[in-house]
Amino acid sequence: MEADGLEDEGPSSQSEDFQLAHQGSSDPVDNVYVDKEAVDKLTEGLLSHYLPDLQNSKGVLQELTQNQLILLDTLDQEVTKISDCNALLDLNSLFTEAKVYHNKLVSIRKEMIMIHEKTTKLKKKALKLQQQKQKEALEKEQQREKELERERQLIAKPAKRT
Repeated sequence: MEADGLEDEGPSSQSEDFQLAHQGSSDPVDNVYVDKEAVDKLTEGLLSHYLPDLQNSKGVLQELTQNQLILLDTLDQEVTKISDCNALLDLNSLFTEAKVYHNKLVSIRKEMIMIHEKTTKLKKKALKLQQQKQKEALEKEQQREKELERERQLIAKPAKRT
């Protein structure tokens, strides 16, 4: 017999060799004689039995992967749409806030115009009052001068000697 176990022996001798190799021993078998043709046929049978299902599974997995990629792209687009909507909502709130502040600004402006008008009127009134006081002070001064003049005229003057 050859060492690699590929010698073409009859089926009964192989069976006897297999039984002798496995008899009463629990140790791993070092020399196992296997018929190459049997291995080829078993391999072919195993492949013919499982290969179609495996190929079918491979096709299904590829289809699932493609569908998953499509779903990921769709989800990405939806996330983008949602973020755009959120940005739009933020933009709307900014416009609303801007409108509120604009209204506040308009009311402050109106108030400032009203205050300016009041201060202008008060300045005019203060100027009139100042002018009136100056006029009164001038009149009092003139009256006093008249009184002083009258008093001077009333004071007896010594007659001149001739």
